[in-house]
Amino acid sequence: MSSDTGSFTRLESIVLNDDSLDPAQSELLSELLGRSPLKDVVALLERLNPFRAALVLRLLPRRRSIAAFDALDSVHQADLVAALGDESLADFFGALNPDDRVALLDELPAEIATRLLTGLDESEHGFTSAVLGFPKRSVGRRMSPKTPFVLAGASAGEALADLREQAESAETIYTVPVVEDDRRLVGVTSLRALFTASPDVPVSELMDQPEYAVASDNDEETARWALSLDLLALPIVDESHRLIGILTMDDSFDIVEDADNEDSARSGGSEPLQQPYLTTPVMKLVRSRLVWLAVLAVSALLTVQVLDAFEDALAAAVVLSLFIPLLTGTGGNTGNQAATTVTRALALGDVRGRDRGKVLWREARVGLVLGAALGLVFGSLLGVLYGAPIGLVLGLTLLIVCTLAASVGGLMPIVAKAVGADPAVFSNPFITTFVDATGLIIYFLIARAVLGL
Repeated sequence: MSSDTGSFTRLESIVLNDDSLDPAQSELLSELLGRSPLKDVVALLERLNPFRAALVLRLLPRRRSIAAFDALDSVHQADLVAALGDESLADFFGALNPDDRVALLDELPAEIATRLLTGLDESEHGFTSAVLGFPKRSVGRRMSPKTPFVLAGASAGEALADLREQAESAETIYTVPVVEDDRRLVGVTSLRALFTASPDVPVSELMDQPEYAVASDNDEETARWALSLDLLALPIVDESHRLIGILTMDDSFDIVEDADNEDSARSGGSEPLQQPYLTTPVMKLVRSRLVWLAVLAVSALLTVQVLDAFEDALAAAVVLSLFIPLLTGTGGNTGNQAATTVTRALALGDVRGRDRGKVLWREARVGLVLGAALGLVFGSLLGVLYGAPIGLVLGLTLLIVCTLAASVGGLMPIVAKAVGADPAVFSNPFITTFVDATGLIIYFLIARAVLGL
């Protein structure tokens, strides 16, 4: 359905601006919602406070309302819990897939989560509990336990009959795991292969060697790997190699998107919001930035201490103070560039912990070339403006600082991962603090040697 811009603008105006809705307005709103594409309805819900959003959901037809609720982030869904009421909430919660239910439960207080779980029927409660049993950040926590499968000893015709019985409850049936009687994964086939084969052909002749993940594997690494292989779905097994779930392509995209959003926010000096900006409480915005500002304030204090230690050098050559922002900015940017590149390479699996020596050597050379280029350009320019000694001081400092910053920036994400920290969290504040203080020490030591201060 194509979007009716005029209708949607009117819809937004009613929902966002009217403090109360009389019956006529409610009827008009329901009509406008029915004509709006689902993506526009979801975009509208993301702009509304919880009680307004709950009103919009109640005015939608049931199936459309469930689809809109399912499309929201789990944090936003949790914000709607108090506004929806028990009956509507139970309806929405029961319609979610088990992995989406678990994501919502993670955002809710324990008493509400327990009440929602208790309200599920026995089958859905079992599926959801199975996913809840795995630790956060594991692929078992993000898999769907509603997994179709066929037996290796069955024929293609028998397998298709089994899939027809499983199709209603399965999340996807296009990728079909093949198991033995004890559910041990032995292969994988596709609905296309089963559908086009003669009914009497054994499934064992139609299956390929399976790509799979163990439920305890990291979710982000598994999702990136599955997407790189263009897999529609990836079977998930337990430690005994028994099939317990499946990771679909759309869930892999969600995992990678969440991870990229988190890295992007942290590299910019804040925590990810995990919900639309306009519906994020002001205090949550404050908390997402406060810790990072405190870390940077500590870095500034260290810089002040370095300046205080070299006060005599600054007093003897005041012109040196003019170039401090240039040095700290260039060093920090060089280190953060290296850290961002290596963090991304770690996420994609291009770099592993054992590659730290290679990364250090590579980034040291990159930093050396960058420092030489910048040092030559700025050193020559400032040599003309302020004299050759000042140009030499700045050129040598840029050479050393860029080499050091790139080396440290490339190494820190690997160190962070080795100690179990998030590379994006650990790297950038450390680099800023280290490079600012160390860079200034190098600067003043070179100035003392060259200028004889």
